[in-house]
This record gives sequence, C-alpha cells and structure tokens, in this order.
Amino acid sequence: MSDRVVNGSGHGSGPLDLNQLRTFLAVHRVGSFTAAAHRLGLSQSTVTAQIRALEQRLGRELFERGARGVAALPYADDLAARLADPLDRLAEATGERGAPEPVHLAGPAEYLGTVLLPALAPLVAQGVQLRVTTGLTDPLLAELRAGRHDLVIATSRPRGRTLSAEPLADEEFVLVAAPVWARRLEGRELPAALADVPLLSYAEDLPIARRYWRHVFGERLHARAAVTVPDLRAVVNAAAAGAGWSVLPSYLCRTELSSGALRLLHRPQDPPINTAYLVQRPAASADPHVTLVRERIVAAARAC
Repeated sequence: MSDRVVNGSGHGSGPLDLNQLRTFLAVHRVGSFTAAAHRLGLSQSTVTAQIRALEQRLGRELFERGARGVAALPYADDLAARLADPLDRLAEATGERGAPEPVHLAGPAEYLGTVLLPALAPLVAQGVQLRVTTGLTDPLLAELRAGRHDLVIATSRPRGRTLSAEPLADEEFVLVAAPVWARRLEGRELPAALADVPLLSYAEDLPIARRYWRHVFGERLHARAAVTVPDLRAVVNAAAAGAGWSVLPSYLCRTELSSGALRLLHRPQDPPINTAYLVQRPAASADPHVTLVRERIVAAARAC
C-alpha cells in the first residue's frame, strides 16, 4: 500500500504523505509531540520534522507551540476531522491499531479510591486496563499536557487552551468529630469552643479547614494541627476513633455520619463547596477504552 494519500492543498500539489498525516493525527489527539512520539514508536525529532514538513507542504501552521504542549489551530481541527475516520479504518484494516492501550487515569487518591475505582471495576472485567496515578492537581495537569495521562480528576479548572475541562462533581465540606467530642461541645459557641479540641488535617497548612473558616465563620483560622496525615481517608478514621475534629468532604465520611461514628458539629446554610473537573487534552482519544472510562466516571459522579 502506498504511503501517499490524495487531496493535497497549500503550496504543493499532488498527494500528501501518509506517514506525516498519521503523525499529525497522533499529535492532534494527544496534544504533545513527546506523547505522540511515544505512542507512534518514533523519536521526538522525527515527529517534529514530519509536522514541519506537513506544515510546509500545506503552507500554514497546524499547532501553536507552548511550553506545556501544543494547541491545534482551527485548520488543524478541520483537517483532523477529515482524516480521523479514514486513517482509523486503514489502521484497523492493516492491523496497525493492535490491542487497546491501558487507560491512564490520575487524580486525588481519596476520590479515585472511594468513588471511581469501584465504579470502574466492571470495565476491568470487560478487558479495560487501568494505570492509576494519585497526586496533587497541578503536577498531574502538567503530566497530562506532556501525554502521561489520558484523564485527570482536578480540584481546580486548568488555565489555557491546551486542556479541556468539564465540571464533574461538587464536593461539600463538613465540620465533624466523634460523638465523644460532639457531646462536650454541645451548647458551646463555635468556632471558639474548638480551640480546646485537637485538630486533624491532611496537611500542615490546613487548606480545607482554613477555607471552611473563611467561608462559614468569616475569619481566619489560627490553629495548629495535632495530627497531620496526607490521606483524607486516614483523617476520617482518626476522627471516628476520637482523635479530634476535622473538616472533610462529605462523600468521604457519609458512611460514618450515617452510622453515628462521626457527627456534624455545624450546619451552615451555605456550606463551602469545591468543584472537581474531568480534564483531558482537547482532541478526543481514538481509544474506545478511554471513552468507556470517561463515560463511567461521569455516570459515577452524577450518582454519588
């Protein structure tokens, strides 16, 4: 089969180079020369050279280069839309596509472990492979731009055009403690009464508790944690065991609140809420397993 395709345009005439078009479509889909090179089994310099040659052939730029990846220009989006179906069909016909790659999913450990992985379990039985990475939003988004992940659950909306984000779920923060502390605090004025109760947090700078204080009480929190552990599930367990009070996402301690192992210490009319986002590179992935995982994540978030 020839490595040329018909329908050339721009400065040259005649067919366009098929390998260049394959490389272009890979870069468009992953938003990164580096990630496209990895997916195609090519060197980054080869990918760069092929894209430059295609741009010269067409007489226009296809991507806006940036430090965090590339963003497709409008003509590139139109070209990718025309190429995707025939090139995917060709890959299937020639056996180039092969078995689906593992889906690389990243996000906060607590949300992934508590909400998403149980929901994704049926897909594993259907042959979907998952590679899960946990961590903080900013580093994970940088890795997404570099092509290391397919989907990222982010706790803030990314800036710029290199990534596409949609609101996934709102998590409400609640002020909780074990019943032994809740009984001692009954009838006492909050937040002053909490000064005598140990504070539990997942970080030394108390980001969730400080936000709760600003939003609900309209003041800064001046406190130091008695216990810090970088896993909110461990904070839930410590609070339920009576170690002290904490501010936690409601989804994470729903079971403990229902069973009575934890009690709400405060019921504000306007509780603080944080929005989680499902983030990916703008070009849709050709891997059907990525689509399956994405659809299941959205369904699980809506049902939570």
